[in-house]
Amino acid sequence: MNIFVFSFTVQVFPPVNLTLTVSALAQVLLHWKPNPNQEQKNYTIRYDVKILSPVPEEYDTKKTHSIRTAALHNGFSAHVRTLLLHDDLQMRSDWVKEKIPPLPGAPETSVTNLSCVTRITISSTVSLHCTWLPGQGAPEDTKYFLFYRYEIYTEECQDYIKDKWNRNTECRFSVTHIDPEEVDNLIVIHINGSSNYAAIKPFQQLFNQNAIEKVNVPRNVTVFLEQNDLLATWEKPISPFPKECFEYEFYLFNLKSGNKQILKISSNDFRLRIDVTSRYSIQIRANHHICCTRGFWSDWSEIIYVGQNKLENPVAWILAVLCVSTCCTFLLIAIICKINHVWSKLFPPIPSPSNKFRDPFPNDYERARTCTSETETEFGSFAEDLYCSALDDSVF
Repeated sequence: MNIFVFSFTVQVFPPVNLTLTVSALAQVLLHWKPNPNQEQKNYTIRYDVKILSPVPEEYDTKKTHSIRTAALHNGFSAHVRTLLLHDDLQMRSDWVKEKIPPLPGAPETSVTNLSCVTRITISSTVSLHCTWLPGQGAPEDTKYFLFYRYEIYTEECQDYIKDKWNRNTECRFSVTHIDPEEVDNLIVIHINGSSNYAAIKPFQQLFNQNAIEKVNVPRNVTVFLEQNDLLATWEKPISPFPKECFEYEFYLFNLKSGNKQILKISSNDFRLRIDVTSRYSIQIRANHHICCTRGFWSDWSEIIYVGQNKLENPVAWILAVLCVSTCCTFLLIAIICKINHVWSKLFPPIPSPSNKFRDPFPNDYERARTCTSETETEFGSFAEDLYCSALDDSVF
């Protein structure tokens, strides 16, 4: 053991009897005693504490105990030493060390992908919903069990949802001991399990209560037009926090042009110059802003429509309507006439004259049609004479 000796013969001894005790889910009590050989007159004694795992942390304290909240499934390790203060001098002892071993269980049997969401209800209580995936090495008969701890309260889940192998993969608490008015408190989730074929390794995870809150939707959203401006007002979501603790996203969609806008707003009202010839759809959602850690964005509010599509040139609109109406009218008349055979009654076909005489020279006539115009004339005269002779013979 190294003992620091100064010119005024002051020795600094490390603390004794360092113990680490699991006092609750994911909670460790560090306790030690001052070294009985340590002089205390005219000196200030403090202790340096160094947490090595699971999350490195260093701090000092004048107490001989300390409580830390940490996920313990992979173990916990801490060092402590004496810190002696005299005027401007700081003198330190050697470290004393202690650790908690990892929780027992077969590898890859712990749950994975654990995620949790809280919601503040209308009655100002907090619900909790957690989901996870079974470990890759977990047998099919594994049964998982979830516990949550909030401050001094610990509760086991009673409402599970199962996968196709009948393993618990979701848990719901409709009411919890989580205080909605607290800021950045920790929620401890502990999941252990059992199986006939393997020892299931427990798993723990810490969540900031505000970081996993699914913020409620803004209420009483009102939208209206004032000349060329769009005005919107709404109330903050259901929450114990004041309205200054929220920010909003304003989603504006122009149904005429297809343009979309998402605007960030930190107040509960909004004014925007718009195109009054267009129709818009509007939605709003909320999240934490200043007072605490940002959570999950709320769902979008119900769609509200405002404005109506109008053509910028009313004359063109009137002409287009007249043109379409005229075309439709003529088309309808044509269909009606076709159905009732009106065209055949108004315009009956002209009958062709019957030919009582057989053409005496059909082949010559066909060949004559291919001749020149002069030949056609001569042949026509010759055929006409023959035709007249035939008529005379029939008379006599």
